[in-house]
Amino acid sequence: MKTTTQVCVIGGGVVGCSVLYHLTKLGWSDVMLIERSDLTSGSTWHAAGGFHTLNGDTNMAALQGYTIGLYRELERITGMSCGLHHVGGITLADTPERFDMLKAERAKHRYMGLDTEILSPSEIRAMAELVNIEGIIGGLYDPLDGHLDPYGTTHAYAKAARMAGAEVETHCMVRELNPRPDGSWEVVTDKGTIHAEHVVNAAGLWAREVGAMAGVYLPLLPMAHQYIVTDDIPEIMNRSTEFPHIMDPGGESYLRQEGRGLCIGFYEQPCEPWAVDGTPWSFGHELLNDAFEKIEDSIAFAYRRFPVLETAGVKSVIHGPFTFAPDGNPLVGPVPGLRNYWSACAVMAGFSQGGGVGLTLAQWMIEGQPERNAFALDVARYGKWTTPGYTVPKVIENYRSRFSVSFPNEEKPAARPFRTTPMYDIWQGMNAVFGQQYGLEVVNYFALPGDPTYETPSFRRSNAWEATRREVLGVRERVGINEVHNFGKFSVTGSGARTWLDRIMAGRIPQPGRLSLTPMLEPSGRLIGDFTVSCLDDETFQLTASYGSQDYHLRWFRMNLDPGDDVRVENISDRRTGFQIAGPQARELLARVTRADVGAEAFRFMDVRRMTVGMADTIVQRVSYTGDLGYEIFTDPISQRHLWHVLSQAGADLGLQPFGMRAMMSLRLDKGFGSWLREFSPDYTPGETGLDRFIAWKKNADFIGRAAAVAERDAGPKRRLCTFVVDALDADVVAYEPIWLDGAVAGFCTSGGYSHWAGKSVAIGFLPVGRIAEGLEVEIEILGEMRPATLYTRPLFDADGTRMRG
Repeated sequence: MKTTTQVCVIGGGVVGCSVLYHLTKLGWSDVMLIERSDLTSGSTWHAAGGFHTLNGDTNMAALQGYTIGLYRELERITGMSCGLHHVGGITLADTPERFDMLKAERAKHRYMGLDTEILSPSEIRAMAELVNIEGIIGGLYDPLDGHLDPYGTTHAYAKAARMAGAEVETHCMVRELNPRPDGSWEVVTDKGTIHAEHVVNAAGLWAREVGAMAGVYLPLLPMAHQYIVTDDIPEIMNRSTEFPHIMDPGGESYLRQEGRGLCIGFYEQPCEPWAVDGTPWSFGHELLNDAFEKIEDSIAFAYRRFPVLETAGVKSVIHGPFTFAPDGNPLVGPVPGLRNYWSACAVMAGFSQGGGVGLTLAQWMIEGQPERNAFALDVARYGKWTTPGYTVPKVIENYRSRFSVSFPNEEKPAARPFRTTPMYDIWQGMNAVFGQQYGLEVVNYFALPGDPTYETPSFRRSNAWEATRREVLGVRERVGINEVHNFGKFSVTGSGARTWLDRIMAGRIPQPGRLSLTPMLEPSGRLIGDFTVSCLDDETFQLTASYGSQDYHLRWFRMNLDPGDDVRVENISDRRTGFQIAGPQARELLARVTRADVGAEAFRFMDVRRMTVGMADTIVQRVSYTGDLGYEIFTDPISQRHLWHVLSQAGADLGLQPFGMRAMMSLRLDKGFGSWLREFSPDYTPGETGLDRFIAWKKNADFIGRAAAVAERDAGPKRRLCTFVVDALDADVVAYEPIWLDGAVAGFCTSGGYSHWAGKSVAIGFLPVGRIAEGLEVEIEILGEMRPATLYTRPLFDADGTRMRG
């Protein structure tokens, strides 16, 4: 075993072997993998081996598509068989809501280039005659679905990596991980110590333990999962072709052919978390005891859906653990707070996602960033606030809802409330309906008197409609108030702060007392942030951006801090909170509660200043995401309740209207304002999204991504965001709906909703630059229906900005 290496991958399951292979594929050959037992020990060896492309997140679906296409490549390189069976798969819908979900997924697939198809019950019966179609409304067919041999595939990854120079050391157990001052690691094993420049935690069931060796908690949990393989079934034996995969969400099951019988697995409600307090090091190739009692109801349902099972004998029962993160997606990427320590964990669908995870991580390590937006699987989407007490109920909830309908407005209840602000009980007393972001409770809307304080999950307009309308009109006609706790906030201080910000941010860095809007770019020119930069004095700046991306952004800041910089960057997201007030009476309200001059000339649009509001020290910014006359008022959490009482009492006769995020999303559509991870994300560039107007092209700073941004500016983007009024019925655009032009898919939507102020359904999406024109008629596919839409270029509200700037 070698004792020095560029990368040491810990864990010899399908994910670790995929990472090892992709590192060699992208050019790093001084890499090794260590495995405490044999390759595939842990979850890999007992996996059902199914793969599919269906995923609600389009980037995850693309990674799954890449993974499936990779298997033939592995077979060509190694001469080994992955045991591929491309049999196609059908997802069944037995309720209108499930059918809506499948239609929405099919619409996404159109612009992704995936050849899926909506099936009628009779078409399902023709393809899969063993399915009882009673109660079935329709289904979604994916020709890429299939299954493989987990053992052969994992060893093919490992062999391909070895052929390119990688080393694989089995029966080598890691004991300690010790960081060196230069950012490298000493990996202490029972066979000796390895000095590694980078460490990758791909330890699967033991990822928590390997994380703890580096001093980090990774939010994941093994769940005990059970599937059954039947004896030979005559109806299967007599088929001329292999039976397709069947996903039956109503029965919480998946079914496929296994040999001359069937394999069926369940995501049952009475599920079983496993090894909650840590995975035993002695565990490996064992299975858990059979537990038929927890799948009794699932089996009874399966007998009705697949009657052939009722008379089939049981050949074997596979009951083993595999790991989930709280949202079911992997935990991948550089672990915040550590140098050269990488995560490739919680990949519960290893044979659908393992190849894409390996590619993503290898690109991140070698090229600095993955080619696709990886936020859905980025380990930084969870912060240090996660604990086992949070992870366990969220993972259980995710397991139970694995096959549930995923609604765009759904707020799942497990492990909530957890993180709250001082306003939580006050909002509760006002019939607040909460969502959550990054573990924090956030008001979505305030229910009308007599209405439930619960939003009905739906693909169509929900019971939040009238309450949201009331809040929107309260802002536009009078004055509204909304909490600003769900902004990510950073303090940047020091004599080198301005110089550093000029390098990090593509936009203009403001002078004292002013703020600016600026994109933050990767070297490739893609967006990595959308920030407000506020200059409080020459050496003190406040940055605000997405609350849910705060660890993601802080990691980027730290990666781009040089030791010689006199700059201090702190995440103050939970140490600075407050409110925004917006609407035509906002200036009057602010003037009532401060002795500072807040007149239009004294306190201009995009000004920022410290002032006393009531008795509270605050930072007030003359800006509002509502697109209206507005102010953001920041204070410390201890002063927040006082600030609320001051503002609410002063605003009572002005008709002060509290509003939540549902109204905020409607208000921003009036102005066509984009939203982070919707219109603005690492999938897109400044030129495509219109954020290029905030780039300071003439500033004397070589900001990150400058060369790529200049190249895009000179060449011009091929596509650009535009806005549409949609002739919608009872469902509005959510995201990723295809935009049809001249009978073909020409673009896709990034977000949408209903403008309660304008009384119109609105969509934002991409079209080719050459086709964008005022009044262009297109069609947008919403839940399988083509809805006419018209492109417009002037905002629906305050088109000339008079009220916002006045």
